[in-house]
Amino acid sequence: MTDINSNDLMSLCKRRGFIWPSFELYGGVAGMYDYGPLGCALRNNIVEMWRSIYKGREGFVEIDSETVNPREVLAASGHVENFADFITYCKQCNAPYRADHMVKGFYENPDILTPKELEEAFVKHNIRCPACGGELGEVGEFNLMFRTNIGPGSARVGYLRPETAQGIFVNYQNLYRYNREKLPMGVIQTGRSYRNEIAPRQGMIRMREFNQMEVELFVDPEDKDWAKFPEIENETLDLIPNTTLELTTMTVKEAVEKGVIANRVLAYFVYTTKQLLTSLGIDAKRLRFREHEKDEMAHYAADCWDAEVLLSYGWTEIVGIADRGSWDLSRHAQFSGADLTHLKRFDEPREMEVEKIAAKHKALGPAFKGKAKAIAAAMESMTPSDVKDGKLAVKVDGEEITLTEEYFEVVKRVEKVAGVRVVPHVIEPSHGLDRIFYSVLEHAYDSKDDYTVLRFAPAVAPIKVGIFPLMEKDGLDDKAKEIYEKVHTHRMEAYYDGSGTIGKRYARMDEVGTPWCITVDYQTLQDGTVTIRDRDTTDQKRIPADSASAVLEELLAGRSFSSL
Repeated sequence: MTDINSNDLMSLCKRRGFIWPSFELYGGVAGMYDYGPLGCALRNNIVEMWRSIYKGREGFVEIDSETVNPREVLAASGHVENFADFITYCKQCNAPYRADHMVKGFYENPDILTPKELEEAFVKHNIRCPACGGELGEVGEFNLMFRTNIGPGSARVGYLRPETAQGIFVNYQNLYRYNREKLPMGVIQTGRSYRNEIAPRQGMIRMREFNQMEVELFVDPEDKDWAKFPEIENETLDLIPNTTLELTTMTVKEAVEKGVIANRVLAYFVYTTKQLLTSLGIDAKRLRFREHEKDEMAHYAADCWDAEVLLSYGWTEIVGIADRGSWDLSRHAQFSGADLTHLKRFDEPREMEVEKIAAKHKALGPAFKGKAKAIAAAMESMTPSDVKDGKLAVKVDGEEITLTEEYFEVVKRVEKVAGVRVVPHVIEPSHGLDRIFYSVLEHAYDSKDDYTVLRFAPAVAPIKVGIFPLMEKDGLDDKAKEIYEKVHTHRMEAYYDGSGTIGKRYARMDEVGTPWCITVDYQTLQDGTVTIRDRDTTDQKRIPADSASAVLEELLAGRSFSSL
């Protein structure tokens, strides 16, 4: 492992076209980056490997929802009320700071400190403004969502989405029908999310506009098992449970049996996250899973584990695997009035005593006149659990009407029922794409004596093979271009380079992480063979030029270079 200076890596990324600071022409904006050509290729390869697991292996479906969300959606999700960080301002220069970040060096987990505890920490540890040395002021809340208006004026308030998940939850009815009303049901989505960070630092680790790869798995709340669990139950995980706060290594099966991870579904996807990250090139020795402490748990989570990787910034969360329980669908059902349940069918219809809401039509008619019929239908579509403090809130023609018990009653009836309705629980592996991207870069970075190699896993490498003529003359360049044309595809991206010495060309390819290079030399003209070089060992072998495409495909599929 190379000791990494993040500034050196970011300099390489900028110089070689991985990432560029956004709007640099106008001085830049903190927490915003653009992906260059190599960055786009690396990022897209990461996404495709994520898809290959969740869409390919697991058979989940993919959707793409809007990035602007009406206020009602994010009020239901809890983001309007709860999605805030603690902020403090310098009393002297008025510079804003995220309060918990100011005390990071003094507390192992500053996220769980209250505003009062943060203010006391400023005084106790003499923490002052980094810009001017001034005293830090009171700690308050700052909502992280970007607010906008939908349509002219301020007719409807909206927000740029703070996560992609809500687009899946509000489409539950459509997805449920598409899935023929069966559970489990897995849905994935990737796209941009937005958080108006107070004072973003640490490069790509904290961005205001960022990319997510989110998975929402809807399961029966009474059946948190997974058919493929036996395939991975004996694999190991490095875990930090919130009960001990100590690193322990155990099998996936042990983690469930000992109650460290709540259920087999959550455990399966914790291990799936390890599979994905290590296949992307994350060093398994610098990867662990930490359970959120009780005071740290998000408002929607029944349990949550973070995949953390060791970076130059310290241990950093890049994926969260949460059991969100029934929070999301229950809240959207409550706020929208829609039925977001799953019918759990019996093998045979059963006679059961059920509780129903019955409208008192004689009272509704005189009070609500023309709306009475619609109100009655809305009430009778609801369940007794929707009654709160003797009142029932219904929505009719966009108007919310609160009804007292003079307009309805809860009655018991014996009916033949085909099943019972349950609110599905949600297991959510949520991947921070930009953080994974940067982690892959850091874990691939190897620099010694001013020679830098990015040791990417071949599957994520933006360029798979460099194609060189030894000299750009005597037909060597024509043969090299011919090989390039045969080899280069969207999956096997090749790069032709004919300038400079072979050593410099190898160095250029090593610096951007290209796993293999092919050189056309004078022997090629005699016997039709070319030299292929391996990035990590620098070994070279001769192979038939006509077999170059097939050999590269075999190497990409996992064949060892030494076996050629």
